Amino acid sequence: MSASRIVIEGCAIATVDAAGTEYETGHVVIEGNRIVAVGGGPAPEGPETVRHDGRGCLATPGLVNCHHHLYQWATRGMAQEATLFEWLVELYPVWALVDEPIEHAAARAGLAALAGSGCSTSMDHHYVFPRGAGDLLAAEVEAAREIGLRFHPTRGSMDLGKSGGGLPPDSVVEGRDEILVASEAAIDRYHDGSPDAMLRVALAPCSPFSVTRELMAESAELARRRGVRLHTHLAETEDEEAFCLEKFGVRPVEYLEDLGWLGEDVWLAHCVHLDEREVLRFGETGTGVAHCPSSNGRLGAGIAPVAALVGAGAPVGLGVDGAASNEAGTLGPEVRQAMLLARLRGGPRAMTARGALELATMHGARCLGREAEIGSLEPGKLADVALWRIDDLGGAGIEDPVAALVLGPARPVELLLVNGRPVVEGGELRTADEREIARGLAGASGRLKERAEATR
Repeated sequence: MSASRIVIEGCAIATVDAAGTEYETGHVVIEGNRIVAVGGGPAPEGPETVRHDGRGCLATPGLVNCHHHLYQWATRGMAQEATLFEWLVELYPVWALVDEPIEHAAARAGLAALAGSGCSTSMDHHYVFPRGAGDLLAAEVEAAREIGLRFHPTRGSMDLGKSGGGLPPDSVVEGRDEILVASEAAIDRYHDGSPDAMLRVALAPCSPFSVTRELMAESAELARRRGVRLHTHLAETEDEEAFCLEKFGVRPVEYLEDLGWLGEDVWLAHCVHLDEREVLRFGETGTGVAHCPSSNGRLGAGIAPVAALVGAGAPVGLGVDGAASNEAGTLGPEVRQAMLLARLRGGPRAMTARGALELATMHGARCLGREAEIGSLEPGKLADVALWRIDDLGGAGIEDPVAALVLGPARPVELLLVNGRPVVEGGELRTADEREIARGLAGASGRLKERAEATR
């Protein structure tokens, strides 16, 4: 349970509100699961139950992770020099052996790492459902409940196997009717549309090269009928573009647009290979993008046109992506990576440190449809707050607190409140034992490796 009143005082504050309000020294006051005051100087008098000394720290909104594959924490370090398609071909047969205990161990590890890097809200794109594996979606929902993060799992899907001209082996795809029934069941079981929800569901067919046209269209119809959001991978690599041109006769964005997949209820992962017209269409339609800079770099996919997308008005959040293509698995460093890649593509004025922080907070909230509830530090918003120490060796002497966070060395979060509850405190995870999580992950990864070796 969260304390009835929490005061964080004496810290620098970057609210990331619409005006970009910041305080050199200020306070954040929380009652229950809501922020009730943010401002400069000492906090208003009141009967607080918990007080945090924020001197030497920067307070920001909790970070929002817009794209992830938690099961991949069990398969890190494989296919290290592969392109995306080569990487998938090597890993699909291994992922076909994932079961419910492995999923739970991987999800706990991934979510714990995210919490330690200042992430208060994460989605997960799960699309591999081997037969007989158990309830994989339930396993990761339970892991998120244990760690204490706000969670947006997606019921993903693949129905276009190798025999049908797709990339995945037939052993990891499902039938379309089976997928649609399971998708609606996931909404019924888990989706919470209330403003302070800790758990919301979206539908997420995997990609144009692993899902049929019919499933893409029917998933969109189901999502809109049930009032949930849509997500998929798009335009990640040149191989995907070639696949779409050969199979559908159009580029990936046009393929999705023909199926009604652009809109304010849609956010798409990667979007590296967009032309100028496509960037403008994202802005015009309000279609969101989950930018995954480290994963794109790891797979050599390219640099997404993030500055152009933001300039066009599209929400662009950040994503860690699966830990099999971003072994670090933490969100905080992606803020710096996003800014550096934007500048590599567009020069030193392409993105500021504050612009990068906005991607990780308010833009991410927009991608998930939660900008009225999270993404900034403002009275009335949910109490998802990250407090970062910036007076240590890595941050001392950097005059600008936001630059210390974004440009300085990666750092664990000092305090992370989610819904007013401390998940990280004193730099340590408070909701679970990290050593036990690591042991569980090592065991799960070992079992999966043994199964994969036995099938070769």
